[in-house]
Amino acid sequence: MDYRYPIGKFQKPAEFTSELRQQFIQTIENLPSALQDAVEGLTEEQLDTSYREGGWTVRQVVHHLADSHINSYTRFRLALTEESPTIRTYDEGKWAELPDAKHAPISSSLAVIDGLHCRWTILLRSLSPSDWEKVFLHPELGPMNLDITTALYAWHSEHHVAHITSLRERKGW
Repeated sequence: MDYRYPIGKFQKPAEFTSELRQQFIQTIENLPSALQDAVEGLTEEQLDTSYREGGWTVRQVVHHLADSHINSYTRFRLALTEESPTIRTYDEGKWAELPDAKHAPISSSLAVIDGLHCRWTILLRSLSPSDWEKVFLHPELGPMNLDITTALYAWHSEHHVAHITSLRERKGW
């Protein structure tokens, strides 16, 4: 198993249907509870265990999810309120090395994810068919429409929860 990609790399859907979009929204809505279940009962030592050699700790993964999804939610809102805005990227590796990502209690990011995903889900469920085609310009990836981005962040949610759950399975936690 490739511990970097426990559920495989992101695969862009061949086409977007209403049913598939709803599945992605449901995954995004379910992240707070899936993540809470994944970290339930972990000790401080376990939270500071890397999910793979050279990888982030469980704590860093939880904080990364909050950081990344805040950025994505902001990008959605920009795409919905501006004409093809160019978004800023950030160095997620450097963010994961900041003291708050390495040492803060995960409860802070779990709370952020809970509130954020509530708002994000409401926003996603309110989009019209034309809204899904709105784009933001990613400096490295080019134009990203909201359909593709929703699929990507549904995968991202499951990807990082699987980092934690697969570590727990391997360690017998």
